[in-house]
Formats: sequence, C-alpha cells, structure tokens
Amino acid sequence: MANFGPKDIKKLREMTDAGMMDCKKALAESDGDMDKAVEWLRDQGMGAAAKKANKVAAEGAIALKVEGNKAVIVEINSQTDFVAQNDKFKALLSDVVNHAFDNNLANAEAINASTINGEPFADYLSQQIATIGEKLVVRRAALINADETTTVSGYVHSNGQNGVIIEAKCDSAKTAEAMGEALRSVAMHAAAMSPSTLSYKDFDANYVAEETQGRIIAIEKENEELSRLGKPLKNIPQYISMSQLTDEVLAQAEERLKEELKAEGKPEKIWDKILPGKIARFISDNTTLDKEQCLLDQNFVMDDSKTVAQYIQEQAKAAGGTAEIVSFTRLEVGEGIEVAEEDFAAEVAAQMA
Repeated sequence: MANFGPKDIKKLREMTDAGMMDCKKALAESDGDMDKAVEWLRDQGMGAAAKKANKVAAEGAIALKVEGNKAVIVEINSQTDFVAQNDKFKALLSDVVNHAFDNNLANAEAINASTINGEPFADYLSQQIATIGEKLVVRRAALINADETTTVSGYVHSNGQNGVIIEAKCDSAKTAEAMGEALRSVAMHAAAMSPSTLSYKDFDANYVAEETQGRIIAIEKENEELSRLGKPLKNIPQYISMSQLTDEVLAQAEERLKEELKAEGKPEKIWDKILPGKIARFISDNTTLDKEQCLLDQNFVMDDSKTVAQYIQEQAKAAGGTAEIVSFTRLEVGEGIEVAEEDFAAEVAAQMA
C-alpha cells in the first residue's frame, strides 16, 4: 500500500516544480519520504539535463544590473524563444545576474565555477533545466567595477535580445555623477548600432588590409553592373580606416585638394576657410570601416552631425570637466552560435525507416 496520497504529490510538486507524474514516481521510489523524494527528483533532474546536453541553445535573453560604479551583464541561452519568455526563466536570469553582481564574477566561466545558495552552480543549473524542461547555458558575462571618478551605465533592449554595459573615465567624481544620462544614451546607441570594438586603434593591420581589398573588389563588381545599366558608378575608396590615414597620406590629400581649388579658380586667400571641410569629407569618405564597427567613431544616432566621442566630450565640457569612454561590452542573444537547419520531412522518413 502506498505511503502517500494526492496531497503529498501536490506538496512535492509545489516544492520542486516537477511534473505531477514525476512527483508520484518519486514518492513511490522513496516510500513516501518527502526528503528522499526531493533528492530522487534532483538526481533525475540532473539526468534529464544530461540528456539535453547535445541540444543547441541559441535563444534566451540578456540581463544586466547597474548600481553606482558597478555593472554586470549576463547572457543565458535556452533552446526556444518560448521558454525565454516564461516567468521561471526570467527568475533564473534575475537570480544569476544578482549572483554575479554580488560576487564580482567577471565572466561566464567564473559564474559556472561558483557556488550559489550553498551548492555548486552546475547542480543549481541542472535543477533549473529539469524544472524548465530545456537545455540552459550561461554563455557570456562581463563585469565593470570602477572607482568614483568613472561613470558606469547600461541598457537592455525591451525584448531582452541585446544589451550593453559601458564605462567612461572622468576627471572628477563630480563630472562622473553628471555624465550618467549621457552615457546611458551611448549605451542605447551601442545596442542599436552594433559596434564590435571601441576604436580604430584596436584594429589589426592585416584585418584592415583584407577588408580594404575585399571592399574594393565588391565595389568593382557592383560598378560593372551599374555600368551595364547606365547608372552612376560608386566611388572606390583608397582607404577604409583612420589607421591607414598617416600624416603623409593626409598631407598628400591636402595638396590634391589645393590643386583642385586652384583649378576651380578659387582665390588662395580663402583656401583656409574651404580646406578644413574638404579634408573632413576626405576623412569621412575613407573611414567607412571605423564608422561601421568602432563605437567612438560612429556617428551618434541621436545627433549624426557628431561622432560618439565628440558627443561625450561635449557633454563632459558642459558639466565642467572631461570624460572618455574606456570600455564597453555588447551582448546579443545567440551571436556566433551555429544552428543546423532541421529537415523535418527527412527526420520523419528516417524514423519510419
């Protein structure tokens, strides 16, 4: 005769969030002992997590926590977007980001190797997998832990699919305090415009050379088609990054521009008023890679007449000081994960065979 009843099953389910039939089986296996039943479910949950280990988790959400001069951002992946929207997953996301914040865990490796609520994080996550029913992965995380002269901010898009944490070093704590709203605006910009690095100074020379050649070839092919259609051809740039615009290159560009002004019959006495604008245009036309990938060099989305770097400098000056963005981390859910396309018809045929 069973040593448990419906009330025990209900209680165990409320305690563990496991399925009704699983709770019934756990109590049967444990002869009605509630503690042993919980332990049995935990062991089975770990087994269930192992079965899901070969599944691809490419959905999920981003969460962050920002307080004072400290910020943490975390990406947790699930197998489906549906699960990423449920309350249990959201509670997991909140618990993990708070855990990382409170314990200064700087990356996913540190989180996964930590102890949470008195147990290894791996065990905790396995229980969550058993409860939620999908493979879950704490994939990426980042931490900013700065001093009082540094402004720290962050932003997560409303759908939870991308987020940013960012810091700007200021000349004083007073300036840092005044720069909060401006830096949050830049965090929103970064979330929308997807920069991959802070500055053109971060680029490897070989990468810039390969990108330059690739873009030239692409435009040349495009111009062949435009020529066939009788349409205006696109300009083929010599350069694509400020890292290529040496003092010598800029001096040569200035000489060419002076020759053009002379050929146009412009009086030499007004050249100094015209040249700065033309040189700025030359730089803009030949730094397309920077504008695409470098946060500081992108045109600020809320005022494209200035770059992000110029916007921050202006805001700091208005606050009576100086500020410079020194780092940011942008995470987008599933970024870089390869998901194999499933052929449903082939799968069914294979099973029937």
